Amino acid sequence: MSLLSLIAVFLIEQLQPLDYRRVVADPVGTWADFIESRFNAGEYRHGVLAWCLAVLLPVVLVAVAYGLLYSLNPLFGWVLNVGVLYLTMGFRQFSHHYTEIQLALRLGDLERARHLLAEWQGISTYGLGSEDIARLSIEGALAASHRHVFAVVLWFVLLPGPCGALLYRLSAIVRDRWNTGNATRQTDFSSFSRLVFGMIDWLPSRTTASAFAIVGDFEDAVYCWRTQPAQWPDRDLGIILAAGAGALGVQLGRPVVDGVEVSDRAELGLGDPADVDFMQSAVGLVWRATVLWMLLLFLLGLATLVG
Repeated sequence: MSLLSLIAVFLIEQLQPLDYRRVVADPVGTWADFIESRFNAGEYRHGVLAWCLAVLLPVVLVAVAYGLLYSLNPLFGWVLNVGVLYLTMGFRQFSHHYTEIQLALRLGDLERARHLLAEWQGISTYGLGSEDIARLSIEGALAASHRHVFAVVLWFVLLPGPCGALLYRLSAIVRDRWNTGNATRQTDFSSFSRLVFGMIDWLPSRTTASAFAIVGDFEDAVYCWRTQPAQWPDRDLGIILAAGAGALGVQLGRPVVDGVEVSDRAELGLGDPADVDFMQSAVGLVWRATVLWMLLLFLLGLATLVG
């Protein structure tokens, strides 16, 4: 049933891509802000209680709904699976930005490529060259494929029904909402959301990196995974980017010059500088990793039936 649910979601997204920000991120962010406004007194225990209400309560309610629907008819439970997966995955929600940036670079339209990258990632792109744009786009695609595909799929498989997928998506949005923006939000209240998401994302980040290594340059991916992520601010994300860069044979990270400012970033990967051809190679890497995951799910389902 897990494989059928994923196939259904992939097909639905091809026909009707989800407006992730409007339909999912903004409403859940508003819910997280509401909980924070009621419980944020700056203490750790308040953050624990708020996280349970913001994340665990919806997950429990969906689990109850899934159990009731499945008891009536397994098809009803499957429909709920597909609906929640469609809202939590968002496979196409980043790919159209990436494709348009790639096309703009192919045509030599740097101004449009900068505009598209700024719109997608919400960063200043003034003065960025084609290599910087390609590098940041590849990093964004690798990170998004993990956060919106592979990690969601893993948790969907680990927990019954759609609970795992919902748990991952809510915890990711709540962590981001309570820990970004002004410095006053970096308090004991928000530390629990960071801690829990770090635990939730620990296994998915390593399975995503493993998938990139298996379908790409295995030796370079493993070497970069072992030696480079500690230099990245978010170690789990660094594992994904380092393994992906090594699998592609491309240089990621590195300082980015934005107008007059220089972002000091550690170097990830090895090989040649990023360009539009590597952007196409990154698409192939993500799709090969997706096929690998689908094959593993098929074998898992087959083993369950035989057993």
